[in-house]
Amino acid sequence: MSKRRAIISYDKLTIEQKKQILRDFPDGYINHLTTIKTPSGEVLDALVWETDEVIYLVKITKVQPKAKPVVEDDDFDDDFDKPDDLKDDDLDDDDDDQSDDDDFADDEPADDEDED
Repeated sequence: MSKRRAIISYDKLTIEQKKQILRDFPDGYINHLTTIKTPSGEVLDALVWETDEVIYLVKITKVQPKAKPVVEDDDFDDDFDKPDDLKDDDLDDDDDDQSDDDDFADDEPADDEDED
């Protein structure tokens, strides 16, 4: 004698059935999900859950995580704490530390045209 088969949404399961799923899948059922494509083209995840009387195909609706809204904060610079040893004057010293590219140019050997 074969077991009855049923398709049901997880949301429509009774609390006792949900508790039984937790007992049957103590480590979670995410690795036991099957992807099914319906005739209308919809793709859904389902859990095959077998009880003593029924083999259920439980439709699982995955909840999409909600993105946190981006908050534009014009006062970002005010919230930034500079280390005590870093002063505003230290940030503007780029002009004093000019690149030493000119010094390196003098150190390079000149191209000799005497090469054969």
